[in-house]
Amino acid sequence: MKKFLTIGIGLLLSAQFVLAGDPTSRVFPLSKSKFAVVHNGQEKIVDLSGQDYIVVSLREKGADGIAYAIDRDGVVWWGAPISSGAKGHETPSGIFTIFRKERFYMSKAHPDPKGINNMDFSLWFTQQGHAIHMGNDDGMSHGCIHVGAKGAATMFNWAKKNHTKVVVTREHYLPFVYYDLKKSGYDEKKVKKGYIKEYLKRMKPIKPHMDN
Repeated sequence: MKKFLTIGIGLLLSAQFVLAGDPTSRVFPLSKSKFAVVHNGQEKIVDLSGQDYIVVSLREKGADGIAYAIDRDGVVWWGAPISSGAKGHETPSGIFTIFRKERFYMSKAHPDPKGINNMDFSLWFTQQGHAIHMGNDDGMSHGCIHVGAKGAATMFNWAKKNHTKVVVTREHYLPFVYYDLKKSGYDEKKVKKGYIKEYLKRMKPIKPHMDN
């Protein structure tokens, strides 16, 4: 749990639920493990209890700009600031399954002019090329989720191909896991990102007994 603090907070199902790269889908957290997926006007409730999953609350207005890792026992054991798709390259929301992992990788669509790998520790979750990978967590992307070096390595080593789920939401998720983080010794004074500090000031955490 202490490892979680050093990384800082401050990181579905069967194929029919995977809304790969569909910008019209929305995901609304209902609790730590339950989500409402709205697609083409239809709503489906998805419960990830008993599964390993990553929740990415995008770096957009109305969301956390943080990614969280939750294990099958419901323990929120990891979290870190992220950046996501810039305007015009928005990261699609939905519930996905990691289907490919690459420890070393350079983007074919956006290669580094110096020939340096720019997508190390990649966890792909859409067929359109969206991945969680090591990158500048203050630089908006072409749609991928950028995580700092230590966090990217930690998540890469934990996540399993064709097993670990990725929930991408444009909503706040922190209220549902705030008390879990406090249990693990989370110290708000150590939060460095200004946008997270500001949200913490006005956030209303949801007590565990309400998280059903």
